[in-house]
Amino acid sequence: MNLSSILFSFLLTQSGAFSPVPATVRQNLISLNGISEKSNNEVTNFDEVVSSQQLDRRSLFVKTASFAATSYALSSASPVFAQENSRVVVAGATGQTGRRILERLAAKPGISVVAGCRNVDKANKSLSESSTVIRGAMVQKVGSIDTAGVDIKHLDVVADSVDDIAETLKGAGSLIIATGFIPGNPLKMNGEAHKVDNLGTIRLVDAAKKAGVKKVVMVSSILTNGRNWGQEKSAGFVITNAFGNVLDEKIIAENYLRASGLDYTIVRPGGLKAKPPTGELKISGEDTLNSGEISRDLVADVCVASLTDKKTSNKVLEIIENDGTAPKVFNGLNM
Repeated sequence: MNLSSILFSFLLTQSGAFSPVPATVRQNLISLNGISEKSNNEVTNFDEVVSSQQLDRRSLFVKTASFAATSYALSSASPVFAQENSRVVVAGATGQTGRRILERLAAKPGISVVAGCRNVDKANKSLSESSTVIRGAMVQKVGSIDTAGVDIKHLDVVADSVDDIAETLKGAGSLIIATGFIPGNPLKMNGEAHKVDNLGTIRLVDAAKKAGVKKVVMVSSILTNGRNWGQEKSAGFVITNAFGNVLDEKIIAENYLRASGLDYTIVRPGGLKAKPPTGELKISGEDTLNSGEISRDLVADVCVASLTDKKTSNKVLEIIENDGTAPKVFNGLNM
């Protein structure tokens, strides 16, 4: 139900055009205004019922308009998850972007959230505490998350088999992949990037298919496909790929997801910032952005919105913050 359907039904009753009022609208109007249903639970002439119970039209309009505005605000504020998509697994839930995604999902009604992580005990502690952590060369502050409604489960994309991961994904309609290797020992970076961003992601995709997951959202990076559109020597590609050839590993996993037959959205953010947005969200097409930064908060917003926004189905979204523009409250994807 939306604002237009409620007001349209109301206008029909005012104009004398007594077409049957849609069931969901009728039920809410009747409940809102304290009107009793007929014994056969079927009301085809709403005006007749209003008149029979001496409810004046001005009062009805005020109540209906108030209800419509509230319903519209609520429906605009959060996506509606279909029953089969009401369980969402976040792989990499303790990471900087993953925990922001988890925080947003945990606050939404009507869905169950699974936090996939390598160490359940450590995750229980780290997610419920705010702290300052070191990620590679970056020092980042992270806030605490209310995990009361979150199911924290073991999920290790390197050590677990496809069957093990599929068991963790069992019953889920959606999966968000927010895993990624953390740069460390220069002698081991290539191997770690290969295990996590390539083989680990492929293992997640295979497990998702096995578990019957319908939608997969994958966090990747701009310039992942840089070699194929003339960006191999660009500063952004050279610098990013220097860490374990991570872009070359990610493109293999991206292509595997695209060929999987699953409904996917690949989110390619620019350079990641821990602080809140300083510019408005810019969404660009595939293989179009070779520079720019973006707050992890906006990346999380886009990932969550991509679960239910049909415009993102089987799409690659490249996202950065638009320099020189004021940040806006996130209110859905404008593509």
